Amino acid sequence: MNGDGGRDGARGPEWGREVIGLGIDAVDIERFRRLLARRPQAAARIFTDAERSLLSERVDPVPGLAARFAAKEATMKALGTGLGGVRFADVEVFGGGSAAPRLEISGVAASRAEALGIRSWHVSLTHTDSVAAAVVVAD
Repeated sequence: MNGDGGRDGARGPEWGREVIGLGIDAVDIERFRRLLARRPQAAARIFTDAERSLLSERVDPVPGLAARFAAKEATMKALGTGLGGVRFADVEVFGGGSAAPRLEISGVAASRAEALGIRSWHVSLTHTDSVAAAVVVAD
């Protein structure tokens, strides 16, 4: 393999960009479900209205919410702040399902990203019946 995912000649303008931050996180879906049931206000504190609306029509929105929670924590790790370093609402996760997931950051998260020289984000979400996970790369 030639380092470009096996796509000879498929190097775009961002080829060779330095990875500035990397984060990964996994969430136990049933534990997350219990948290949301025990503390209904937690969903409003963790997720923006847009994020909650995006998943509201799913039969079971909890796996998708858990994957987005994992992405928020992974983003905090990629920023080097860890959990609580930025507000959950400062990291929004859109897409997923048939659309590629994407991050939008604001507030302290955006300030930290700018200070680190982060120009773009890459995010991957997944879940099984029991675990949701996310990987975030900042470059």
